[in-house]
Amino acid sequence: MNIRFAGKKILFGITGSIAAYKAAEWVRELVKAEAEVTVVMTEAAARFVSSLTFAALSGRRVYTGMFEADAGEEMTHISLARECDLFIIAPATAQSIAKLAYGFADDLLSTLVLAAKAKVLVFPAMNSNMYCHAATQANLTRLQEYGYGVIKPEQGKLACGDEGIGRLVDWETAREAVLSVLSDQDLQEQTILITAGPTWESFDPARHLSNRSSGKMGYALARTASRRGARVILVSGPSPSAPPPGVEMVRVESAQQMHDAVMEHYSRADIVVMAAAVSDYRPGESQEQKMKKGGKAMGLELVPNPDILKKLGQKKKRAKRPLLVGFAAESSEHIEEGKRKLKEKNLDLIAINDIIGKATGFGTDTNQLSLIDREHRLDKLPLCSKEECADMIWDKVVKLQQE
Repeated sequence: MNIRFAGKKILFGITGSIAAYKAAEWVRELVKAEAEVTVVMTEAAARFVSSLTFAALSGRRVYTGMFEADAGEEMTHISLARECDLFIIAPATAQSIAKLAYGFADDLLSTLVLAAKAKVLVFPAMNSNMYCHAATQANLTRLQEYGYGVIKPEQGKLACGDEGIGRLVDWETAREAVLSVLSDQDLQEQTILITAGPTWESFDPARHLSNRSSGKMGYALARTASRRGARVILVSGPSPSAPPPGVEMVRVESAQQMHDAVMEHYSRADIVVMAAAVSDYRPGESQEQKMKKGGKAMGLELVPNPDILKKLGQKKKRAKRPLLVGFAAESSEHIEEGKRKLKEKNLDLIAINDIIGKATGFGTDTNQLSLIDREHRLDKLPLCSKEECADMIWDKVVKLQQE
């Protein structure tokens, strides 16, 4: 269950674009996350996808006209607008954007927008020339001046055969925009530096030392912090995870590269979260050519990598800024090790997880963390998704900042 979507009342407006078929996936995903979705379609939209499709996906009545025969005495444009937490318009055509920009109310969808007090998110989708036209850009600017959120479309192959900007964004991008509206903006105006993923320590062009970290926890922290209004700098070792939207990415491979990147951006940060699994050691020498296989045993000299977190703790001393959060991946004596590292590295908060648990180890989508703060208060979080864990960490960070 996604705690940010569950129980939220979302009005979903669909206008006459071939991209309307993508809206079906969005509605399905929102309903799966336990949002209450009510779809409103223009007459043109119903020519692309049947209202029955959206009724089946949402499990609710779909509204298409201002004066529907079975409406009775209900003022639909008022009752629907009054009850929603968020109003999504996707896809939004050039025509619908122009109508909204000038306050037209000649159909149910445009009337609902005028009557709604909830945040309106507009997702344009159209031919590149139409999108780039000065009139459309002026209309989008006007919508932003009204306080509507406008999500820029993507580049790519369009339905008309052209290549360019105008594609409706994919669900993952839309999901972040929607969750940003539904999330508390309690990290606004803060810059957060986060590390994620493993590091690779090369000993020849074909081989390296590393660990099992996937980077999922660090990326979840970056996504959720961005949703809550923060400026996020994500320093990431090699990870298969997609970059979170709106996050400044710094890609590195080795522990030394991660050290240098963190030190470069440290002075900008109000909060630093070291979620990366940094290799403790690297080969003493890295070979320029691939080492050939032989029949004899071979030795490999290892030398210690810089302890980035410890260095940050020494740099911080007792200053309140930046707030310093560390991670401890442990296989035994979790709490004792967490307390030791909290003190040794001068942290404000440490998150400890069990790396040998089936649902909490490297590469899993879930986690179960124990948090210990600078006053040695212990919070044991429930087993949940890494995004939910990340939000609980930010809740704790916000409280620490207020102390």
